[in-house]
Amino acid sequence: MPPFHSSNPHLRRRNYMNSKYAIGIDLGTTNSALAYRSLETDNAPVQCLPITQLVDEATEEARTTLPSFMHIDTDGSWNVGEQARRRAAEQPGRTVAAAKSWLCHSRVDRHDAILPWGAPEDVEKCSPVEASKRYLQHLSNAWNSRFPDAPFAEQQVVLTVPASFDASARELTSQAAKDAGLPDHYILLEEPQSAVYAWLAQIGDAWRKQLSKDDTLLVCDVGGGTTDFTLVRVEDEDGELVLRRVAVGNHILVGGDNMDLLTAHIAQQAFAEKGVNVDAWQSTALWHACRQAKEDLLSADGAQTHPVTVLGRGRKVIGGNISVDLDKQQISSALLEGFFPVCGLEDRPQRARLSGFRELGLPYEHDTAITRHLAAFLGMHAEDGVSVRPTHVLFNGGVFKSDLFKNRLMELMGRWFGEAPQLLDGNEDLDHAVATGGAFYAAAKHSGGLRIRGGTARAYYLGIETAGLAIPGAPRPLNAFCVVPAGMEEGTEIQVPGEEFGLVTGEPAHFRVLSSAVRKDDKPGDLLASWTEEELQETDSLEAELPAAEGIEDGYIPVRFESRVTELGIFELWCVSTLTDHRWKLEFSVRED
Repeated sequence: MPPFHSSNPHLRRRNYMNSKYAIGIDLGTTNSALAYRSLETDNAPVQCLPITQLVDEATEEARTTLPSFMHIDTDGSWNVGEQARRRAAEQPGRTVAAAKSWLCHSRVDRHDAILPWGAPEDVEKCSPVEASKRYLQHLSNAWNSRFPDAPFAEQQVVLTVPASFDASARELTSQAAKDAGLPDHYILLEEPQSAVYAWLAQIGDAWRKQLSKDDTLLVCDVGGGTTDFTLVRVEDEDGELVLRRVAVGNHILVGGDNMDLLTAHIAQQAFAEKGVNVDAWQSTALWHACRQAKEDLLSADGAQTHPVTVLGRGRKVIGGNISVDLDKQQISSALLEGFFPVCGLEDRPQRARLSGFRELGLPYEHDTAITRHLAAFLGMHAEDGVSVRPTHVLFNGGVFKSDLFKNRLMELMGRWFGEAPQLLDGNEDLDHAVATGGAFYAAAKHSGGLRIRGGTARAYYLGIETAGLAIPGAPRPLNAFCVVPAGMEEGTEIQVPGEEFGLVTGEPAHFRVLSSAVRKDDKPGDLLASWTEEELQETDSLEAELPAAEGIEDGYIPVRFESRVTELGIFELWCVSTLTDHRWKLEFSVRED
């Protein structure tokens, strides 16, 4: 059965005519930003909001980005922004960083107070959801201070998320947004799409002169915590050119943070050559200190050397700190070859040899070669066995502030395909592109302007354990039952066809959930008996504690499924009894199993 627009009032598209502004929020791993556009003036420009924040102990300044860091003081008070980022090098055990990356780490309880990760017991920690909420609250307060006559909760708001975020990570982001007081009609938008909207905001209708029918645009987005790849196809629809998002990549936890770690490793070796052994506490502080050093050394007009300093821990350290100078050429070469090495189109990321034990910290990619991840992405979405050849490229993310990395990727794709794709002009302001694109999209959704088509980026499946005789020591085979097809539009629902399944009642019911970014032809009701790890990945489970169904003696009741994708892009699954009028909504279990 094809998707249809829901009659449920909670899923209907709603217009908020009292909104004066369209707002885009980039809740970034390293930096956050807010951009806005007036809805009361035709062709109004998109502007960035100056965000007042502490930059040192006693000084407040308004800046157009808010560092996504939170410092927790000894009395439990906290602050976010530039001062918190600076304190990270001095007090890493009291500074929350990379909260966004933790939102998609299913091996920990993301509602639990676990950040700063590894902090001493006397530090009052917070959860990744809570940290995200506090960043959003700061942005909301900054807006209300500047526009008291246009309350934040009454505006058209778009909040961006990585395209690779699965349903549970989106749900957690949505919860943080609601707790922060975002309007209930806000929308989630994938960051690579937002980067395209930023380009459209800059170039206007001239985009049709740069892109033609059947062109394929690769959006390569490497930010502070993640790498996101997206393909957008140019299609002809009734004689009109339209943009359709046709593919997204899997979640790749590699980005600027990893580059900071490599820079810190080089600095640590330099300290060792001076006879100074950096301990674990200093290593964390050094990681934060190297963030600014990396950015300065990679800039075109940056100095040839940059000092990094960590606080001393011993009586022999004069002045209580230690410094070394990092060399521009050494750092540039190490980062280029470590993250953008030359490789073939047939190359794939190297897999880690699994250990029996592993720390529960962030599961960074074993292979940091973004070039090999890109080759794998283009191969995953091959057409007739041939890797996708992008005709155009749009770069996004703070990593691409350096032309070094952009030039390497363009050169490499030229080798792969015999001719390099065309680089789209624009998006030079990478600090604000995602927020700017979000504001442009919010305005377009309000007024009916150009929008990228696509629907859900992934198909979703329930893991169905097969019946049969038990074999000691062997798990029962698992089938995958498709309940959401790729491309299902927001604000629609489907009644999933197929056989009935028994739903446990009277105790918690647990459903394993899988998703796929590459199986675009599966339809609701399809049952898969086999698949590869590249095709399907398991995500957080769905759970519900259901009251016992009256008149059912064996403890479970036959049900069919209804799937919904809300206006926010959140996946909901309902179990509908075929014997009674009972309906149960299954919630994502985002806690540790």
